[in-house]
Amino acid sequence: MAEGRDIREGEIRLGFDPAERTEAGVTFIGHIRSDWSRGNSPRNITQARETGGGNARIELAPGYAAGLQGLDVGRPIWVLYWMDRGRRDLIVQAPRHSPELRGVFALRSPVRPNPVAMAAVIITSIDHESGVIGIDATDAFDRTPVVDIKPWMAGIDVPSTG
Repeated sequence: MAEGRDIREGEIRLGFDPAERTEAGVTFIGHIRSDWSRGNSPRNITQARETGGGNARIELAPGYAAGLQGLDVGRPIWVLYWMDRGRRDLIVQAPRHSPELRGVFALRSPVRPNPVAMAAVIITSIDHESGVIGIDATDAFDRTPVVDIKPWMAGIDVPSTG
C-alpha cells in the first residue's frame, strides 16, 4: 500500500492493498513510448494532444505484430494500458478540478484499485512487420505497459441515448 503518501482533505484510503488481491493474470503485449515522465506529463489525453502528442507510439512485444492485420493509418483504436507507476490506495478522491469529493469509479484519475487506463487514439503510422504503431497522442509515461488494443467502432463505442 502507498504508506506515507500525501492524502487530500476528505479522501479515503482503502484498508487493504488491491495488488495483494490478485485474481487474474495479465500479459502485457508491449509498451507505450512517449516523451512523458513523472512531473513532465499532461494531465489527460486532451492536454497531450494540445501539447503535440508526446511523440507517442506503441511498441509491441515479439510475437504480437500479426495481430495488427486489418489496422491501417487513420483508424481510431482503443489502447488499454496499465499505469504501473500510479497509486492504488484511494477509493474516494478530492480532484483538483472539482470542489466535490468523488469515488474513484466516477473519475478518470490514474489513482485506482486496478490502474487500467484507456484512450481512444488515431493511428498515424504502422509497421506491420516490427509491430510499431504511431499514435496521435498519449498521456502515458514512457514504457507504460499495454494490456490490449481494440478497434474503435462508432456503432459500438458511442452509446445510444434513446
